Amino acid sequence: MTKHQKIYKQMLADNQEVFAQFAKVHNLYHLNPRAYQDQFNQAGQPIMAIIKQYEDRLCLASEKGSYSKFSAILAEKFRGLVRKQFPRIDFVGVKVTKPDEDAAVDWEIKKIKLL
Repeated sequence: MTKHQKIYKQMLADNQEVFAQFAKVHNLYHLNPRAYQDQFNQAGQPIMAIIKQYEDRLCLASEKGSYSKFSAILAEKFRGLVRKQFPRIDFVGVKVTKPDEDAAVDWEIKKIKLL
């Protein structure tokens, strides 16, 4: 088991209740984003803070040393583990709005005329 996998499992173990509650909201948001958007953003704020805390813990030692160029790769692998369990995690804080129906979007695809 790699270091980022150990830290990920430790994060889930230390915060079981918070992640269990977020999983319920995440699943509802996954099915109907517009209806559960506010609830998802509210439940996701503490989750993002926890993820950032454990990501910092994982990458802190490598950022100071001679392996600093690999810390971004390590952080991305850690975030990848989070995305496997929570595919919509990157949408925390994003607001999906419905465009105004009165303001019609007027666009067309231009045809290319070949000679």
